[in-house]
Amino acid sequence: MIVNQATLTTLFVGFKTTFQAAFRDVEPTYRRVATVVPSSTREETYGWLKDFPRIREWVGDRVITSISQEGYRIRNKDWEFTVAVDRNDIEDDNFSIYAPMVAEIGRAAASFPDELVWPLLKDGFAATGYDGKPFFAADHPVLDAGGTPQAVSNTGGGSGTGWYLLDTSRTIKPLIFQNRKEFQFTRMDAASDELVFNRKEYRYGIDGRANVGFGFWQLAYGSKDTLDATTYAAARAAMQGMTGDFGRPLGVRPDLLVVPPALEAAAREIVMAERTDAGATNVWRGSAELLVVPWLA
Repeated sequence: MIVNQATLTTLFVGFKTTFQAAFRDVEPTYRRVATVVPSSTREETYGWLKDFPRIREWVGDRVITSISQEGYRIRNKDWEFTVAVDRNDIEDDNFSIYAPMVAEIGRAAASFPDELVWPLLKDGFAATGYDGKPFFAADHPVLDAGGTPQAVSNTGGGSGTGWYLLDTSRTIKPLIFQNRKEFQFTRMDAASDELVFNRKEYRYGIDGRANVGFGFWQLAYGSKDTLDATTYAAARAAMQGMTGDFGRPLGVRPDLLVVPPALEAAAREIVMAERTDAGATNVWRGSAELLVVPWLA
C-alpha cells in the first residue's frame, strides 16, 4: 500500500469507527452510585455538601442557605492512552493487527469511569470526605436536637472484605464523577511530525480530563464485618435512622447492596434467597438490589 495523507486519513477513520463501536458496546455501572457533574474549570468546589437540603416552615424572613466557597474540592486529572503503528505495517497491508487494540481502547474509555468510581468507594474507609472524616467513619459530626455535636456512624467496622449498602434513589448519589473533558480519539500522522520522520511511527490515542470524589456520606454504609443477615439488618437500621442537624430525619432508603465477587454468594443468600439456611422465610429477600462489582475485587 502506498502511504500518503489520503491513506492515513482512511486508516484513521477506520480506527475511529472501531473505537466508537467498542465504546458503545460497554455498559458501565458507575452512574448507579455517582452523580455525574460537568466541570468547566481546573477544579470544582462543592460547598453545598455540608448542608443536606431540607424544607422548613416559613416563619418570618426566609433563611438563606449560604454555599461555602471553601468547601470540598475535586481537582480534575488528565488521562491518556496511546498506541504506535509502524509505517511498515501500513505499507505491507498489515495494519489490521492493530484493530483489536483500538477496540480495546474504546472499551477502556467507556469503562474508565468505573475504574475511578468503584475503587474510590473501596477507599472510603480511609479517604476523607467533605467533613474531614473518612467517608465511612464512626464519628461524623452531626448536631443533635439541642444543637450539641454528636458522633454518627455509617460503618460496621471489621477487618475483612468490604461491602456497601447505598441509597441510590435520589438525584444526588453517594459519590461524584466530575467530567471535564470526554475522551477523544486523536492522531499524530503528519509527515512533518518528528516521530514520523525519526521512527517511521504513527501514533493514535485518547485523552480526557476527569476525577471523582465523595458526596453525602449519609447515603452510604460501608462495612468490613462479616456479611450476613445480622450485619445487613444493622446497616439498614443505621441508614434509615439517619438524621441531619437538629435531629431532622433524612428519609434515607437503602436500595442497593454492592459487593465484590468474593461476597456474591453471601449477598445472594441475604437479598435473593426465598428461605434461610434454617428453612425460615427470608425477610430480607428483595429488600435491596444486588450489584456485584469486579472493580472491587
